[in-house]
Amino acid sequence: MLEKIISSNSFFLIAGPCAIEGESMAFKIAERIDTICKKLDIPWVFKGSYRKANRSKLDSFTGIGDEKALNILKKIGEEFAVPVTTDIHESIEVNTVQHFADVLQIPAFLCRQTALLQAAASSGKVVNVKKGQFMSPESMKFAQDKILESGNDQVWLTERGTTFGYQDLVVDFRSIPQMNSFGATVVMDCTHSLQQPNQSHGVTGGRPELISTMARAAVATGARGLFIETHYRPEEAKSDAANMLPLDRLEQILSVSKDIYELVHSKASKAS
Repeated sequence: MLEKIISSNSFFLIAGPCAIEGESMAFKIAERIDTICKKLDIPWVFKGSYRKANRSKLDSFTGIGDEKALNILKKIGEEFAVPVTTDIHESIEVNTVQHFADVLQIPAFLCRQTALLQAAASSGKVVNVKKGQFMSPESMKFAQDKILESGNDQVWLTERGTTFGYQDLVVDFRSIPQMNSFGATVVMDCTHSLQQPNQSHGVTGGRPELISTMARAAVATGARGLFIETHYRPEEAKSDAANMLPLDRLEQILSVSKDIYELVHSKASKAS
């Protein structure tokens, strides 16, 4: 399935819970996403953070243990025959995580870390770099170049909003065609782009009611993929509960987004 995403121009999805909280919950979410994607004929990648390294408070949930979470990711990939992705935070993690994940994700705050990008590139895996909240779309070319010049041409760039004041993010949809212009495969993070970080109580807020709007706008402006964190009960999630999509809303969003994607690309083909 990953080969299909890499070698074609098809619409695709990256989805799963923010963090791996346990095997049962991860499999339940993966099974539902897989059913939806098979029905709609959408290739997809399962996402789950094996460790949450960037948290506001010391007592925030960080994970169930690296080895346990990584093994759950691998089992999901094997059970559903789908590629899986997870975050890496330091260069040293690559040696381990590359044996469990098909796509290595670089968190937005770390998108300028040269050694991390080089280490991820050396794995030979697809590297998905989240655009920093402090970065212009034009400057993401340099993050892409670090990977390309390290001998890996499998790079995705993910838009996830730009810091607006202290406690909000905004999305400038000009960034999608801009990143497309230097040959990137562009993904829209429809959930993290709606975060409201740095709240006074130390827990990130969000606007999940706008996820559908983000998805439609992103696909219309040139995004190939959508990144959506989802949970069957977001309010019970141990990480990013305020901005995850309820799982029962996923099918409708994907159906409409795929229709828009195919319409846009059909019109573009005819125009050319």
